[in-house]
Amino acid sequence: MKLKGVAAFALATAISSGGVTAGGADLSVFDWSGYEDPGFFASYMAKYGDEAPSYSYFGSQEEAFTKLMSGFTADLAHPCSDAVRKWVAADLIQPLDEGKLTNWTDVLPEIKEVDGIVLDGKLYMLPFEWGNTGLIYRTDKISGDDISLQLLADPAYAGKIAIPDAASSAYALASLATGNGADYTNLSDAQFKEASDFLRSIHQNVRFYWSDAGQLDQAMTSGEIEMGWAWNQSELNLIWNEVPAAMMRDVDKGIATWVCGYVHLKSATTPDEQVYDLLNALTDPASGQYIIDNWGYPHSNAKAFEIADQASIEAYGFSDPKAFFEGSLFFDAVTPALEAKMLAEFERIKAGF
Repeated sequence: MKLKGVAAFALATAISSGGVTAGGADLSVFDWSGYEDPGFFASYMAKYGDEAPSYSYFGSQEEAFTKLMSGFTADLAHPCSDAVRKWVAADLIQPLDEGKLTNWTDVLPEIKEVDGIVLDGKLYMLPFEWGNTGLIYRTDKISGDDISLQLLADPAYAGKIAIPDAASSAYALASLATGNGADYTNLSDAQFKEASDFLRSIHQNVRFYWSDAGQLDQAMTSGEIEMGWAWNQSELNLIWNEVPAAMMRDVDKGIATWVCGYVHLKSATTPDEQVYDLLNALTDPASGQYIIDNWGYPHSNAKAFEIADQASIEAYGFSDPKAFFEGSLFFDAVTPALEAKMLAEFERIKAGF
């Protein structure tokens, strides 16, 4: 990723916020690849002698859940809101103490209302970032007038597309493409078949199912693929690296929205003070400015929008969070039975059945 703001990060980490009380690497985080970026937690680094937490990675929420259920341990993990109910039911995470979260009062109210953040009056996930999953395409290969989700199934693009190796994301794409986005969390048998048939129709065109966004970015940069279902960060990376690309943001054609954040795992062994030091660093306005300006994702802290690049905020369409959420399919938790069907059927589709 091409980063800006290195000087600002260096300055932030040079300002000590207190004495070193433990090793920064004592804190373990189970995360998506890339979120070890120290620009996200400058104040944590300053307190813990410029030492970052220890990171382990997962490629999808399904993979993360399976690994945690198999006994993998960490202090914090980074799911999205649609996974929280399942993780709570599996007894994997513990509630957060709002009194220890110095930035909780500044979290955008629209995000606090998202299902999965608070359950039964208990705060389980501290929102960090939010954004879109949408169709990113090479603008020198495909006209903005022609781009659509249905184009993914066009035989002219055989071997020229990529979608995530994640059942939930794949079925969100398929539900939007078949006109069933509003029913995504509770698809009928007929709607599920429509979505599955669509995924089968595009399988012949899939160059690869990605689990690392960097793989998609590289393939689109080289011209190996021309369309991909991906996150805001990929669009920004491509633009910064002078690749002619854009995300299809026409809500009538189909785009999805998500909120992700950090949860305190029950397997945690690091003292709470250090856990909350990282949580507070992640939700600091400076962290928010960094992710907006350098990753293209909006942040959970409303104050971050006051100091981030206003042109970026306008260009990526998240100056109005309420409208942002209302104008797209929102990733909420699907029923357990539907999730099991999605997981099983997606494996069949990828295998060519």
